[in-house]
Amino acid sequence: MRILILVCGEGLGHTSRCIAIAKELVAAGHVVHFGAYGYSQELIERKGYMVSTIPSEITLVGEAGKLDLKASIFETVKKGRFRGILLLKDLIRSLKPDVVLSDSYFTGILASKSIHVPSYILLNQSNMEEFFINKGVSGRLLGELVKQFYQGVFRIVDGMIIPDYPMPYTICRKNISFDNKLMKKVFYSGPAVGKSSEDVEPAQVQHPHVLSTIGGFGYREPLFQKVINAAEMDPRIHYTLLAGPSVDPAKFTQLPPNVRILKFISDQFPYIKSSQVIIAPGGHSTLMETLSFGIPVLSFPDKDHTEQQNNASVIAENELGYCLDYSASPDEILMYIKDIVYNGKFVEKARFMRQLSEQLNGAKAICKLLESCAVSLDHGPKRRSWIPAPLRRTKNWDRKLRTGFSQSDEKSD
Repeated sequence: MRILILVCGEGLGHTSRCIAIAKELVAAGHVVHFGAYGYSQELIERKGYMVSTIPSEITLVGEAGKLDLKASIFETVKKGRFRGILLLKDLIRSLKPDVVLSDSYFTGILASKSIHVPSYILLNQSNMEEFFINKGVSGRLLGELVKQFYQGVFRIVDGMIIPDYPMPYTICRKNISFDNKLMKKVFYSGPAVGKSSEDVEPAQVQHPHVLSTIGGFGYREPLFQKVINAAEMDPRIHYTLLAGPSVDPAKFTQLPPNVRILKFISDQFPYIKSSQVIIAPGGHSTLMETLSFGIPVLSFPDKDHTEQQNNASVIAENELGYCLDYSASPDEILMYIKDIVYNGKFVEKARFMRQLSEQLNGAKAICKLLESCAVSLDHGPKRRSWIPAPLRRTKNWDRKLRTGFSQSDEKSD
């Protein structure tokens, strides 16, 4: 089977989960070709996959670390990015894939369906119109146009894959909303992460250990400094802070001995496994990786970033960590870290999420789904359900999950 994976380059989380899926597909003997752009394309090429350059779907506009979504959409339309559908059609015709998997890249669905190639969209957000709430009349009108566009894509696509835990454990549940008709197309695969906890050797660090992935750039730098200040208050807890590839760690002088700052880690999984707490924004892929390793989270979602804020609020509601904002003081940050490290807060429920992730095996589930459905959708009799029988989530299966969670509750009481 030949699969074309199209990646939205507006976030490396999309890239990491697509690479995890590609790894499973190749291991199963299939041929994978990517379409990507920007840093995502570079990362995929470094992993050794075949990649074609595709047009960016969205031009991002903003300043001081804050995204202006309204201006971004206007700029996208002005530059004619949607005309890239013609280039995508040519790419699909030349590669002749059996199926197209498009990660949040809506133009790819329009292109593939226009030439009758089975297509699936991978996404963790379906309510983009919420960005336009309280943006005035013009904002509401623009939000309605955006909604009509993506709803149209959802109607024509063959299936929608949510790379998250099934309900009621879905972390992105506040960011997705489908009517009953569209729900028949939805499949919760489980987290699609590059490695499982059991396959990773932990990094050599001193314990207890905290990994911070928030970065030390731009508007996040004050929070980065607060974490350093919190670390100084309790030298028994050790920290690895990722500053980001654009930040020189040397600018942070007079570090306490229990803090190490790195620019970038090519493989974060050993550090995740070695940690008792992960400090992270509210990005979906980072949260999936963290929970798949069973680590509680201190989540600091970006200001005015609805998707991140929704994800982080679910982390708190599901008692998998704390949802904080940038106003938190070093004392508060340390208090929450100590609650997890010394009191075991959230540990049992986070461990359950690791076990559930291993059971679901999201990347493998997506691979099996594509194998089962690619041919039948457009070249055979219609299925009663687009989800193959072995992958359907039954009531008994859901009951087992709920039982597992209640057992975790009992242990933590």
